[in-house]
Amino acid sequence: MSNGLENPLRDRVALVTGAGRGIGREIAIGLAAMGARVALVARSENELGEAVAEIHAAGGIATAVVTDVQDAGKLHAGVQRVRAELGSPEVLINNAAVVTPIGPTDTLDRMVIAAAAAINIVAPISLSAMLLPGMTGAGWGRIVNISSGIVGSPGSSPGMTVYAACKAALEAHTLNLAAELDGTGVTVNAYRPGAVDTAMQRWIREQPAEQIGAALHDRFAAMHTEGRLITSEQSARLLLDRITGPQNGQIWSVTDSAQ
Repeated sequence: MSNGLENPLRDRVALVTGAGRGIGREIAIGLAAMGARVALVARSENELGEAVAEIHAAGGIATAVVTDVQDAGKLHAGVQRVRAELGSPEVLINNAAVVTPIGPTDTLDRMVIAAAAAINIVAPISLSAMLLPGMTGAGWGRIVNISSGIVGSPGSSPGMTVYAACKAALEAHTLNLAAELDGTGVTVNAYRPGAVDTAMQRWIREQPAEQIGAALHDRFAAMHTEGRLITSEQSARLLLDRITGPQNGQIWSVTDSAQ
């Protein structure tokens, strides 16, 4: 067994949103393998149960928290449950996100835009606010916000204006919060996970080209047919290789070398 100096995550509590599938699931499994006690948060009860069972089978500690991150009351109750079952989280991975709505801007509904923003940007900030007192009190914490490469080239995916705006806002929040927490022992970074073969990618490919725009549809279809997608496990591993380091206020990319 590794000691605390060799493994900074051993026995720390980690909370991962959107952990039922894709990158979030693999990050949660990886954190558990590194010795963390992991709370997997998502709306998908069956998927969470399968992920937790996999962690338990490998000898890890994990619990499933079925909740909706856009509902403030449910999110607060979920955090309270994590504290009661595992302890106060010192690692937070804000991974939950929605790619919808997609399509020409003049077709977008205000309420749908607001719902996406509630999940993609309001929830990560709110969850960080809930967990920060415990992290700063302990003098150690790691927050990673899962962003997207679309922020680096927002014009590359016309029709995804809401998603692009939300992820850009998430990165701005990341850098601002990192500056606020500088010197506290709590680091805040963002991660652009690359083009990953997830349900989100598959969903976009399945949408009618006339609905989401031919250029966007063809771009995502080409990434798949040309074999340019990586696995969720590959992307998660590149994040986990960085997470315990002292770096603060960085925008990590799947294409970077771990520091």
